[in-house]
Amino acid sequence: MKPSQQKANNRESPEVLIDRFIKEFKFKLCIAAHEKELAYRLRHDVYCEELQYEKASDPIKKLEFDIYDQNSIHCLIEHRRTGLVAGCVRVVVPTPSNHYPLNQLPLQSYGRDSLTHAELHPDKLDPESFYEISRLAVNRLFRTRPKEDIVSTASNPMNDTSFFSTEERKLFPFLATSLFITGYVLGRQLGKNQVFAMMEPSLPRLLALTGFHFTKVGETIDFHGRRSAYYINKQQAENGLKLTLLPLYQHIQETLTLQLREVPHECSSTSLTT
Repeated sequence: MKPSQQKANNRESPEVLIDRFIKEFKFKLCIAAHEKELAYRLRHDVYCEELQYEKASDPIKKLEFDIYDQNSIHCLIEHRRTGLVAGCVRVVVPTPSNHYPLNQLPLQSYGRDSLTHAELHPDKLDPESFYEISRLAVNRLFRTRPKEDIVSTASNPMNDTSFFSTEERKLFPFLATSLFITGYVLGRQLGKNQVFAMMEPSLPRLLALTGFHFTKVGETIDFHGRRSAYYINKQQAENGLKLTLLPLYQHIQETLTLQLREVPHECSSTSLTT
């Protein structure tokens, strides 16, 4: 057998990798304040320290948050073996009756002039029908090619490539897709069917490989790098989802549904979005 054939035979199928991903990572709604702080801390690490896109909202605790977190539901992905937060995402749900800027999406505030689509503009849609997926962040330790030059191995032993096994690292590419699916599922559970997101060009291309084909609805602007507004609706997302990802989608949906049911009804409207 040729080496190339042996390598191909040893390669795990996407179905096997997804099954392992489901077993090795945990999806968790942020309900309590300390759980939300875990998301804010990861956002600080990525957006403030690593990328230097934002200033720390709380430099003492090393947290990054903004006014839109008042209108958001947050979710984490945790690595079971280490207990580390591997990624976070939020769903921003505007409240039309609220004061500015909470009556609209974040991308309407900082990117309004760039929104050029004749039909798929938030101002032309039912304000109760859409939401925005934003602040998607993956812990640099859980990237296929981590930036060791930012935090040295000497100062943080977890940056040592031996901290994660080769088998664990094979699962890291699923994190970004899983975070988007998480955001999508949360919005659907809130009864929303239209999604907006401000993304750099590489993310829509990555998501297109999973079957999520976005429509670009805005001009490219310089906001934390080159970014554009994108849109997808329920029919496009669910009809396009690759069959290999269906078990992951169903797992996320079932997990978050159970967690939402555990939130006391009398406080569910506030505990998740404040």
